[in-house]
Amino acid sequence: MNTEQTQNVIELLNLKMYFPITRGLLRRRIGEIKAVDDISFAIRKNETLGLVGESGCGKTTTGRCILRLYKPTAGKILFNGTNISTMKEDQIRPLRSHMGAIFQDPYGSLNPRQTARRIVGMPLIIHGKADRRDFNDRVAELFQLVGLDPSMMDRVPHEFSGGQRQRLGIARALACQPTLIICDEPVSALDVSIQAQIINLLEELQEKLELTYLFIAHDLSVVQHISNRVAVMYLGRIIEITNSRELYANPLHPYTKALLSAIPVPNPVIERKRTRIVLKGEVPSPADPPAGCHFHPRCKLATPECREAKPPLRDIGNGHEVACLRA
Repeated sequence: MNTEQTQNVIELLNLKMYFPITRGLLRRRIGEIKAVDDISFAIRKNETLGLVGESGCGKTTTGRCILRLYKPTAGKILFNGTNISTMKEDQIRPLRSHMGAIFQDPYGSLNPRQTARRIVGMPLIIHGKADRRDFNDRVAELFQLVGLDPSMMDRVPHEFSGGQRQRLGIARALACQPTLIICDEPVSALDVSIQAQIINLLEELQEKLELTYLFIAHDLSVVQHISNRVAVMYLGRIIEITNSRELYANPLHPYTKALLSAIPVPNPVIERKRTRIVLKGEVPSPADPPAGCHFHPRCKLATPECREAKPPLRDIGNGHEVACLRA
């Protein structure tokens, strides 16, 4: 097998990101929010890893740690084999040109006072990737790459539709020719018809530019179409990870089964035969997560052992990993 094809662009090793809870004028620390609690996974070159889970489970925090917008509490982040988790700001800045980010809200992520030309070209200026002579040509190329007319470069964001604004965000992410792009729910704020266009665009760009994606989402039907592998996250931990086809055909963790049961099927005959799994209770607070398996208070299969022992992420076979003692 070609080692170039199996090279890991990003690898997380026992990553933790805890935020302090403080009180009083002296900001005395009284606890911590365990947003990301000891996770490990890798993303290979030209691969798309989907990261799914309920709101507040730590998906976005994981992406921001990879971009080093947050300095991790513990663990390692290897970017192309280099440990970036402990780097200082002046060391990490040159590496950021090899990373890109597409944000959830195409309305809030663009500066309303700047022209599209400056929004898309700003990374070129910050990282010194273009001079004044070829700046406009480079921005025009980026517009064409994402399906926008370069004649629109002098418009401001409110003159674009929602789908066009997200294309601007994609063009900005591609400006410095990154190898890794963090897609933080890039289609959740768009109409369904526009979602399909953006997903198709991301797939075309990945094939053309040899990009690697971490695709963060809570909509499993969207993740199914774009991801090679899918990791399911619950309360700061990865509970299941495998290739996309295997996860949707043979989910092993009770939480994954519940998530998949919530996806509507556009066939009334099949839909009537399906059993909807309704989870009891609420998601526990990350400031005070349950002992043992975090999911045990809501799990029908939980045993006394589940309340005490943290289940390791173990390989069941064919690269299908699950953190469940009953799997």
